[in-house]
Amino acid sequence: MDLASHVDDRSPRGIAATVARLVRGGDLRPGDRLPTVRTLAADLGVSPATVSGAWQALSAVGIVISRGRAGTVVLPPPASWLPPRYRELAGGAPARLDLSTGTPDPELLPLIGPALSRVARQRPAADTGAYVTSPVVPALEVLLRDSWPFAPQRITVVDGALDAISRTLERVAGYGSRIAVEDPGFPPLFDLVDQLGLERVPVTLDRHGMRPDALERALDAGAGVVVVQPRAHNPTGVSMTSTRARELAAVLRRHDALVVEDDHSGEIASARDVSLGSLLPDRVVHVRSYSKSHGPDLRIAAVGGPASVLDGLVARRMLGPGWTSRLLQHVLVDLLTDSTAIEAVAHARRVYHARRRALRDALAGHGITIDPGDGINVWLPVHDERTALVRLEAAGIRVAPGAPFSADGGQPAGPLAADAAEGGHVRITVGLLGAEVDDVALALALAAAP
Repeated sequence: MDLASHVDDRSPRGIAATVARLVRGGDLRPGDRLPTVRTLAADLGVSPATVSGAWQALSAVGIVISRGRAGTVVLPPPASWLPPRYRELAGGAPARLDLSTGTPDPELLPLIGPALSRVARQRPAADTGAYVTSPVVPALEVLLRDSWPFAPQRITVVDGALDAISRTLERVAGYGSRIAVEDPGFPPLFDLVDQLGLERVPVTLDRHGMRPDALERALDAGAGVVVVQPRAHNPTGVSMTSTRARELAAVLRRHDALVVEDDHSGEIASARDVSLGSLLPDRVVHVRSYSKSHGPDLRIAAVGGPASVLDGLVARRMLGPGWTSRLLQHVLVDLLTDSTAIEAVAHARRVYHARRRALRDALAGHGITIDPGDGINVWLPVHDERTALVRLEAAGIRVAPGAPFSADGGQPAGPLAADAAEGGHVRITVGLLGAEVDDVALALALAAAP
């Protein structure tokens, strides 16, 4: 391959971005040998130090490796242990500003150290010394029930929202079953559905959540389970309104289907806690994750719903992990009741809201209008997705490509996709934005343009 012919930006960052893009696109494969530093420097008309800097940047993120006299070669994907769509989201060139992750700002998480210290002094020793006892510590169950959007027959905790959804689907859907999923939606959910041998039935969204007519078609097509994000939808930021919940409930009453609600951003979302469980309590499994509000490594999500589903879920976990660490459960209780931690989460919610508004206002200054939305992500329509990613890489900004969020493997359908001339989108984790919002808005506007 004539690598030099693909390089437009001859800075170290630009050269590294070009190689990463060629690797991601399959033009460069694991084991391929790159030109020597001096050869590529001569071809590009730059100094060897410039190319060496690019090679060092690529090596630092595991895209290439230097083998001395054997040259510099392309490594296998550094995230090859990840499922397919996770890999698509994790891939990309090194960037000075990474807005692709979908993760909360570490600086806005409540401090866990004081909670660990208090729990270590106060927790009952018996809570960590038994195999067969309640999977939820009583104090946490009280807090969860008091804050739940409806009265669940059972409530338990598991190791994160995706764990909750996985275990629920394993209980209620057999191999080959059809599952209604949002389009666009959460890529790891699509990977999970595929791995379980289930069939995805895409349901389009509008600015109020799932469209009732699209849900009706999915249920008529045989979908027996519906997975929905009730607020701060990832990637669009859409939240289900009370009116839309009533419309969806009316559709669901005409069919025999279970609903799984993924409230992944609940504690940092500004939208109301609207749940179909308040209308169909016997047919809704509601999942609330604490990863974005209290820390991804806490690995706790609460699950509440009908006993017919939750009892089997808890029993199956007893033959695997058994339970979610009661020590961590006590830590969560502390974080949910300590005034300093409560204020830290409230502060994070205000900051995320302000960052979304700041980016929205800055984009409006460049003639781009986006919906207010909620949560930590923004779904930006672009004229051409690949071109937008290349332009942002050249600007040193990394965002998530829109294609992995499509439920049917193409571009997301429906009104939320119609804003883009070619149906393309990128997802920006606005929760990680700081003072550079004006510069980012300009780069996004240039990237989105034809």
